[in-house]
Amino acid sequence: MSRRLSLPAGSPVTVTVSPVAGGKSGSSPGEAVLKRGGGGGLTSPAPRHSLGGSSSTATLQVSPVRRSGGSRYLGASRDGAVDNSAEFVHYTVHIPPTPERTTSAAVEEEAEVRPQRSYISGTIFTGGLNQATRGHVLNTSGSGAAVAASGNMTCKMRGCDMPAFLTSGGGGQPPCDCGFMICQECYMDCVAGAENCPGCKEPYSAGGDTDDDGCDDDEAVSSSEERDQLPLTSMAKRFSLVHSMKVPSSNGCAGGGGKPAEFDHARWLFETKGTYGYGNALWPKDGHGGGGGGTGFAGFEDLPNFSARCRRPLTRKTSVSQAILSPYRLLIAIRLVALGFFLTWRIRHPNPEAVWLWALSVMCEVWFAFSWLLDSLPKLCPVQRAADLDVLAERFEMPTARNPKGRSDLPGIDVFVSTADPEKEPPLVTANTILSILAADYPVDKLACYLSDDGGALLTFEALAETASFARTWVPFCRKHGVEPRSPEAYFGQKRDFLKNKVRVDFVRERRKVKREYDEFKVRVNYLPEAIRRRSDAYNAGEELRARRRQQEEAMAAGALPGALPEAATAVKATWMSDGSHWPGTWHTAAPDHSRGDHAGIIQAMLAPPTSEQVMGGEPVESGGLIDTTGVDIRLPMLVYVSREKRPGYDHNKKAGAMNALVRTSAIMSNGPFIVNLDCDHYVHNSAALREGMCFMLDRGGDRICYVQFPQRFEGIDPNDRYANHNLVFFDVAMRAMDGLQGPMYVGTGCVFRRTALYGFSPPRATEHHGWLGRKKIKLFLRKPTMGKKTDRENNNDKEMMLPPIEDDGFQQLDDIESSALLPRRFGSSATFVASIPVAEYQGRLLQDTPGAHQGRPAGALAVPREPLDAATVAEAISVISCFYEDKTEWGQRIGWIYGSVTEDVVTGYRMHNRGWRSVYCVTRRDAFRGTAPINLTDRLHQVLRWATGSVEIFFSRNNALFASRRMKLLQRVAYFNVGMYPFTSVFLLVYCVLPAVSLFSGKFIVQSLNVTFLAFLLIITITLCLLALLEIKWSGITLHEWWRNEQFWVIGGTSAHPAAVLQGLLKVVAGVDISFTLTSKPGTGDNDSDEDAFAELYEVRWSFLMVPPVTIMMVNAVALAVASARTLYSEFPQWSKLLGGAFFSLWVLCHLYPFAKGLLGRRGRVPTIVFVWSGLISMTVSLLWVYISPPAGARERIGGGFSFP
Repeated sequence: MSRRLSLPAGSPVTVTVSPVAGGKSGSSPGEAVLKRGGGGGLTSPAPRHSLGGSSSTATLQVSPVRRSGGSRYLGASRDGAVDNSAEFVHYTVHIPPTPERTTSAAVEEEAEVRPQRSYISGTIFTGGLNQATRGHVLNTSGSGAAVAASGNMTCKMRGCDMPAFLTSGGGGQPPCDCGFMICQECYMDCVAGAENCPGCKEPYSAGGDTDDDGCDDDEAVSSSEERDQLPLTSMAKRFSLVHSMKVPSSNGCAGGGGKPAEFDHARWLFETKGTYGYGNALWPKDGHGGGGGGTGFAGFEDLPNFSARCRRPLTRKTSVSQAILSPYRLLIAIRLVALGFFLTWRIRHPNPEAVWLWALSVMCEVWFAFSWLLDSLPKLCPVQRAADLDVLAERFEMPTARNPKGRSDLPGIDVFVSTADPEKEPPLVTANTILSILAADYPVDKLACYLSDDGGALLTFEALAETASFARTWVPFCRKHGVEPRSPEAYFGQKRDFLKNKVRVDFVRERRKVKREYDEFKVRVNYLPEAIRRRSDAYNAGEELRARRRQQEEAMAAGALPGALPEAATAVKATWMSDGSHWPGTWHTAAPDHSRGDHAGIIQAMLAPPTSEQVMGGEPVESGGLIDTTGVDIRLPMLVYVSREKRPGYDHNKKAGAMNALVRTSAIMSNGPFIVNLDCDHYVHNSAALREGMCFMLDRGGDRICYVQFPQRFEGIDPNDRYANHNLVFFDVAMRAMDGLQGPMYVGTGCVFRRTALYGFSPPRATEHHGWLGRKKIKLFLRKPTMGKKTDRENNNDKEMMLPPIEDDGFQQLDDIESSALLPRRFGSSATFVASIPVAEYQGRLLQDTPGAHQGRPAGALAVPREPLDAATVAEAISVISCFYEDKTEWGQRIGWIYGSVTEDVVTGYRMHNRGWRSVYCVTRRDAFRGTAPINLTDRLHQVLRWATGSVEIFFSRNNALFASRRMKLLQRVAYFNVGMYPFTSVFLLVYCVLPAVSLFSGKFIVQSLNVTFLAFLLIITITLCLLALLEIKWSGITLHEWWRNEQFWVIGGTSAHPAAVLQGLLKVVAGVDISFTLTSKPGTGDNDSDEDAFAELYEVRWSFLMVPPVTIMMVNAVALAVASARTLYSEFPQWSKLLGGAFFSLWVLCHLYPFAKGLLGRRGRVPTIVFVWSGLISMTVSLLWVYISPPAGARERIGGGFSFP
């Protein structure tokens, strides 16, 4: 188990350099191994929460070997062996002070200010099974000037490039706590003028003046220490990083004995313009206490409501109007009663002429009624929600007593983007998604983006590097002009006036520049596959020549004749990076350790974590940018490339395994308490979507919410939506209805998770439903609540529970000792990861002043900078994405995304609801996220097949809602049970679609005669169904056309993909046959905007066996209509009632399958011949069997000429 060192400031770190590497086997070009005393990983001067011990010194061993292409490797080795055969050179590096550690007096006098460059963002970290963790440094610089420039140690004043002025105390810090670099002359000008820091616009503190060495109280205590004097809970004392950079003097000054001075109220009032109560002399002049002009008591206005900020809700929940909902519920009841009477009448009145036809039809109708009931019951309580972003900004981003500067107190968010194959998921599509995330309207230092490349492709890696470079232009442009959407492809492809609501005079000019830069960016990304191929071919050719020359020299040295030289062995075709080194991931030509299922783990921080203070840009001449960024924050969120390790013999669990690897990686590198996962083709369409999700998580009762699900919206779909790709009936009807129960299900993308809910913990409070229909409710407090009183918090500081308790599979709560002992066994062997769990739980809590919050965090506790990212942290992150890390743990069983199902998203959400969590459905006015959907018929059917197969797996597993716990509501169980049940409806649907044709062929009907009772029941059921559809359209906001498209595709999918899913699911359960699916291809971004090219895939006809059943049904029904019509017309005694009954149901089937038939015709009416062959054979077989089973009257004797078998 690795441990993190915790070194005091100024403590020496011994660095041992070995100039000669003694011929170690297995070394690769440019490698160097970094070792630390006392455990694996690299030493970091920044403290991180850990369970390990500490040491005062650390040893760094660098063993350079053969260099290739000017690159080098830095590897973190886990063994403690040291090469004693080499000669070492020792020198000492002093660790600079941090807010957690102060500098001792002896070391402080000798310390020198040395600007250091962080190489994390330019290093690829790799490692895995039986491998040392290595860091491949892509860009190196040996000059001190370059290092100083990269450290940004020059004056940031416009027009000045003098060296930055650093104070002599505190380890060489800038004169202002905000970290704004300024030279000596500019600093004196600012002090003599406005006395304000140019960076934060706050007055320079007296302690920043190096000429004044007095012992005033104002110098002894900084504003951060003053905030620490305010009462904090035990959790805030443990996790808050707000500490002073200055050390009180201990030489007998006014403070005395090195103790901090008393809190200076007058200074705090002056600096923050704050007040302590009504009637204060410095009461703000924004309408309260302004003098005798008021209308309130004694000339003042009405007393302000001090608790208005914390009492104003962040969200609103409104029910659907009772004028719509009451008739809707009444119609459901009427239709249910009508179905009951109808089925009773059908069972009591069989058709003696065709009993088998009657039995099949009744069986199908009973199942359809049951399926409709499962679908309708969860729709009884739909709700609508809205968020208030103004209240969120007021509560978390306004100055307070604990946060005088108004820094953002919002919790961190880690955004996950997953991709697996750059050929089916174009890198340009992924790049647009990444750019929209980086430009999202959320605090930059609280946002981190992780890209999971499950294919380990160099193309995705280099495309992400190009994306990070273009983001330095795109993100400031979005912030400056407030453009929407913030995906460049979607923004520049809009067919509307882009000048609307734009007031800056330079907008058109800068938009033209950015558009031109984006076009060049697309050219570079689209050319990457060819560039990588040519580069690899050139390097491989050079390697082959060198290998052949080396072999010839060895043969000549051995005395071989020139004509008898052996042929050179064929070299492995490697894939090369741009710096001339091997790509550690997947190669184009598969090789050991470099194939799609066999490669090392890779982590690369493309963009390093930003600083906590804003970094304003400048004019293009000064900043070197493309546009004028004066007054615009040019910081970028952290961007990380992750490719988990894959080895033969290990089950990697597809997307769920990749998501769990990102959960562990992000917990170590950024540890945001909330997680957003997106598919690579779903970009952020509304830049404020993350804030709206946070409104639900941080509002009253938000500690019980496990995730906030956003609806999926799609682009690039044909205007008629032929195959119901928008799926609005599900997203706007079913999901809204589930939001009124226990919450919507998780649909795989566009979701904001609470990290602790993914860790498998239970909510702080839950409700168990007992009795008949769950009417008896028992509330459970799974975390010991406090009443919010100060005395309660002070008395329970030592016993405060940091996490919701861990429960076993039977929901039996374990005590604290058992829970602590189970943490490593459940989560794995990484002590750093286990230590990050309580930190994430604390940062995700509600504020203490939130109504109903029992164990909240104090305001301002998160208004602190994140810890810097160091090499030791990334080395630890490499270890948690190894292929063997999840062995003998509960990852995928209880923790993270759940394994064992194709639809891991539904199972993951079900497990959370089963533990008592709630979820929320957030429908924003402007779509939060938008993606692409397959518009081709074959791709659409395979997508539906995958979803239906996952539902069948759920039905036959322990995740069936029949086995749900009592913490799940009854109607929520019904909704989840319907998810696993709906594919089985296809079996009855197939039979019912064939019955009309059988009825027309045989001349029989499902009833003996079309009497008034049957027609009345049929009319009532049809009318109530239509009225229910109209009311659903009314309260959900969808259109009648969209509802009808959904009905049509329900029949198309039910006769093609769903039966195949049932068959595959049964084969997996009964015979253990594994199910594999191909990745759905994502449409790329093109430059041609014509409608024909935009919807070219809509008209493509690709053969699939799923097309055979619908085509057969259409052909059989069409032939049956023709045969029955001709027979009735030329019959001596025509039976029109039976013809009308069968023809009505046959036309009902054909109308529902019309989009399918239109898709088969393609653009020019071309249909694959195999479709006609299979359909014709099946139709002829069915017809011949029917003629043999039920031949016409008197025809059996004529068939075969009286021949009979002996």
